[in-house]
Amino acid sequence: MRIGYPCKNLTLENAYSSTFRLKSFSETRFNETVKNNLCYLLKILGFNKKNNILFFRISSDIIPFASHPICQTDWSHAFKTELNEIGDFIKKNNMRVSMHPDQFVVLNSTSEKVIENSIRELQYHSKVLESMTLPTDAKIQIHIGGVYGDKNMAKEKFINSFNKLEGYLKERIIIENDDRSYSLKDCLDVHSETGTPIVFDTFHHECLNHNETMQEALFCSASTWKHSLDGNPIIDYSSQSIGERKGKHAKTIDKNHFIALHKELKKFIQKGSTDLDVMLEIKDKEASALLSLALTK
Repeated sequence: MRIGYPCKNLTLENAYSSTFRLKSFSETRFNETVKNNLCYLLKILGFNKKNNILFFRISSDIIPFASHPICQTDWSHAFKTELNEIGDFIKKNNMRVSMHPDQFVVLNSTSEKVIENSIRELQYHSKVLESMTLPTDAKIQIHIGGVYGDKNMAKEKFINSFNKLEGYLKERIIIENDDRSYSLKDCLDVHSETGTPIVFDTFHHECLNHNETMQEALFCSASTWKHSLDGNPIIDYSSQSIGERKGKHAKTIDKNHFIALHKELKKFIQKGSTDLDVMLEIKDKEASALLSLALTK
């Protein structure tokens, strides 16, 4: 079981992807920012390796404005050496990475323009992973999208949009259950028509479910993954931030809550079905990842 955290490291100085305003875009600024971002990413991966954190979510800002028409730089060629170095490091050390575009990526939008922009954004994310020569277990995680007053029609719109995508995108994309609109059951409906694997978000499941037990939910979500193509099923983990609105992620890991969840995951794994990789969606990032590893020794 690999455990990871998303996007930035709060221990290392400046170890995160930076961007800039569109109006200040220039080729020089773009190249400097990308070079720094790739350098920071390699530093984060080095920190993670040292601490046995083998799963990491790469920030969508790694290549700023890459999906925008203003960006005319062939960045995958210009930074081929750096991207290959990162990919080689990941593969050599049995690490896994993923990406999670912002929520403006909506394949079931009522606006065709939004769908077109979403596809361009997905193409960019895929290009990042392909440029690192990573296998298809390096995934792009998205939400199903809005409901628009008719969930069944909204699901059908997602299915139609997804099924029109090129194969290389379909191989990378995974969907997750959310905390307000699309439950695990809804994701299973979409999977049955698309084949896309499901990331099981345990916190979202606590907020929105159909009374499935944890073992039932793990089995249903894990069964959507083909190991040879997709790698281990991914689990997203967080817990409720005390005193905040329902669904807000905690600032740091809840030890007892995580230990209880980890027992459920180990119980599932010990049945012999598959291993699992866990992404901690906790605000203090690597601090909670380090604590979770200590708690599960």
